[in-house]
Amino acid sequence: MADDLKPARTTSARRGAALAVAVAAALLVLTAIMPWAGVEARSDLIGAGVSDDVRGVDVSTGLYTLLAGLAALALGVTGLLGGRPRVAALAVVPGAVATLLLVMFVADPQRIGDRLSIDLGGLLSVEPVIRFGWFAALACSVAIVVLSVLALLRRAR
Repeated sequence: MADDLKPARTTSARRGAALAVAVAAALLVLTAIMPWAGVEARSDLIGAGVSDDVRGVDVSTGLYTLLAGLAALALGVTGLLGGRPRVAALAVVPGAVATLLLVMFVADPQRIGDRLSIDLGGLLSVEPVIRFGWFAALACSVAIVVLSVLALLRRAR
């Protein structure tokens, strides 16, 4: 019975999966402060343009994505330091929630400028754009889901 209370011995491959989950989750937290979307207005007539960006933490779905990233980070670090990679496998839940929130962010624009698209030839063009931060956040959330499943599969071996 006392053996059940000791941390399980894990191989470096099992710890590697937990470390990968923690790194992907840390990157997801960082991408929440990056610009996710914006509105660009360009004019070929004057050869310039302006833009207005929305960072992830500026909207509620971005804040919830940040919290999901922090939860996944906590699970990944706990799985790494505790020697139990199946704890890191639990990060599949916040990873999936973050993926859903990112899809909701794109599917439901928050402001009127996000729905507006005007093209007057070379005179003026106004359009919504998705920034790099959103794509990076999506890649990190999907990576958390995949790496969490791998952490669970490596535990089964």
